[in-house]
Amino acid sequence: MERLGQSNMGIPVKLQVFEGPLDLLLHLIDKNKIDIYDIPIVEITNQYMEYIEAMEKEDLNIMSEFLLMAATLLDLKCRMLLPVEVNEEGEEEDPRLELVEQLLQYKMYKYMSYELRDRQLESEHIMYKNPTIPKEVEDYIEPVNLDELLGDLNLAKLNEIFQEVLKRQEEKIDPIRSKYGKIEKEEVTLPEKLSYVEEYAKVHSHFSFRDLLKKQASKIQIIVTFLAILELMKVGKIRIEQENLFDDIVITAVEKGEEQNGN
Repeated sequence: MERLGQSNMGIPVKLQVFEGPLDLLLHLIDKNKIDIYDIPIVEITNQYMEYIEAMEKEDLNIMSEFLLMAATLLDLKCRMLLPVEVNEEGEEEDPRLELVEQLLQYKMYKYMSYELRDRQLESEHIMYKNPTIPKEVEDYIEPVNLDELLGDLNLAKLNEIFQEVLKRQEEKIDPIRSKYGKIEKEEVTLPEKLSYVEEYAKVHSHFSFRDLLKKQASKIQIIVTFLAILELMKVGKIRIEQENLFDDIVITAVEKGEEQNGN
């Protein structure tokens, strides 16, 4: 991009528009074919100052950025005239190093922006089309030629393949786990066991706790039966007795009259 400027003689000149002071510095470095790691500060500063003097001064924000860089270049110009500074490790310090790092970083981002711009332009030329396959083509299934598919395959070879498949399936069977039975969840509810134990107590009236548990078919049956006995004892429908420690527990059904008296 270019814009009109005004020279000291009143002759209008065209100035290239830069995105910022670093962009201008890169332009001057490329124009003069200068090594970015060895910038001649005096020459670059003079050219930089000539450019900003010819710039339009309407936008103070933009001018302030360029003037700040001009001040930095003038500072570097002065420092380059002074004796070389040495750091704590005894190495000479180049005052241009910080500026060089800024230029390299800006140059990298600038080229990345060019790459993204090119990709955007390329994407604008890409066209997409939704699939429009005719129904008869989509539903078409290629016929199978069994003679061609089977070839020289006969019953003997088929049997050989079949036996090989069976053998592989047998090898996959775990000889131990395959003998395990199927585990199914047993549904046992406390209300059912309450009714069961209550009816059992009415029929037997006086019975062994151990014998009652032996009649249960599984652990879950035993646990729920035990809970039912505790519940019935709590409401006063059965009575539990044990004469000596470790003796069998004896359960006695409570008659209706006794239950009412107990309540």
